[in-house]
Amino acid sequence: MTSTTPTPMRLRVASLRTGSPTAFDLRPDESVRSAVAAELDLLSLRKLRLSGALIPEGRDAWRLDAVLGATVTQPCVVTLAPVTTRIDEPVTRIWRPESALSHPGEGSEIEISDEDIDPLPDVIDLRAVLSEALALALPQYPHAEGASQVAEALDEAAAPEPDEKRPNPFAALEGLKSKLDQDPEGGESGSGPV
Repeated sequence: MTSTTPTPMRLRVASLRTGSPTAFDLRPDESVRSAVAAELDLLSLRKLRLSGALIPEGRDAWRLDAVLGATVTQPCVVTLAPVTTRIDEPVTRIWRPESALSHPGEGSEIEISDEDIDPLPDVIDLRAVLSEALALALPQYPHAEGASQVAEALDEAAAPEPDEKRPNPFAALEGLKSKLDQDPEGGESGSGPV
């Protein structure tokens, strides 16, 4: 699956062989990795690779079967410490001509396929496929070592005090009622008519 020439990031569909798969091995350079890292709010992206093939399906459809490999560093959601993760994920995409995609009328029932099928573009952008696949494969809540202890300590610090230490608002009302019961005149004492 590897070739001696670098794989272009954009492949014109009209130029693809319809009788056999078109293999690719995309290994972006530092500038592309930096751009992808910035797009996805990563601290760093050391390794990035998308390798596989575009396989013709029928006359006008294409399937991408590939493997995404990446080494990413993200901030921990608790401590903001760097968390490095290795990602190795299969990637599958299917493209069909717009005319082959069903567009049901309003109110009609449709059957949902397990596969996502996109309209076939004039150019398949492997960099866009790579970025999207990486975004979907990233851990949503990366945790550094020891983050759970920090989170527990923060939860304890933010927890309200136990009920017995808080003043009871009804006890305060009871005290006010008792005071009013002792002074039936409403607290006015020593003042008479002038």
